[in-house]
Amino acid sequence: MNLLLTSGGVTNASIHAALVEMLGRPTAECRALCIPTAQHGHPWCTPGSAWNFVAGRSPAPMVDLGWASVGLLELLALPHRPRDRWEAWVRAADVLLVDGGDAAFLTHWLRQTGLADLLPELRDTVWVGVSAGSMALTPRIGPQFVSWAGADGDDRGLGLVDVSIFPHLNYPDFPDNRMANAEAWAAQIGGPAYALDDQSALRIVDGLTEVISEGEWRAFP
Repeated sequence: MNLLLTSGGVTNASIHAALVEMLGRPTAECRALCIPTAQHGHPWCTPGSAWNFVAGRSPAPMVDLGWASVGLLELLALPHRPRDRWEAWVRAADVLLVDGGDAAFLTHWLRQTGLADLLPELRDTVWVGVSAGSMALTPRIGPQFVSWAGADGDDRGLGLVDVSIFPHLNYPDFPDNRMANAEAWAAQIGGPAYALDDQSALRIVDGLTEVISEGEWRAFP
């Protein structure tokens, strides 16, 4: 897949331009599926915050980018639907818009549903993640970002990319998301990593990682 892994969504012109380039055409010509599942695993998220994402009223611009169509793909429902039906919906989408919340919870349901196994086959699909929606694809999330009790201490992501992500760097409402905390997180993550503020993203195409930013970021080897 082509991946646009953001901290705060498509928040500026540079990230938007990168998205359109990856799609190969304007958003108005693309079909999107939005995935709010990560919200259900995080104690800060509510029915209201999930609705805001789906309705395009989230602080993280994703659903409200002028898509030709937007559908809702709730992973918790997939075990109750025929595999061939929901797989056809995913294959027909040009872009998957994956919300934040708890990355371990999202990782669990990506595996449980079988969607994780399908992702490498989606050569022409763009995955746009915000926060946990980005972190779920990485090798490790970091225990400080796992709030779902069902993870039982397991902070492994899907490992579809070879870098990890510390999101929301210096976000005013998250006092623990400062650079010193990012340095401590990176020291124990065991691999290359990036700290990204909400004006920054990683574009990963054909295994090559590029930072797209109008804000603050840092790479950790």
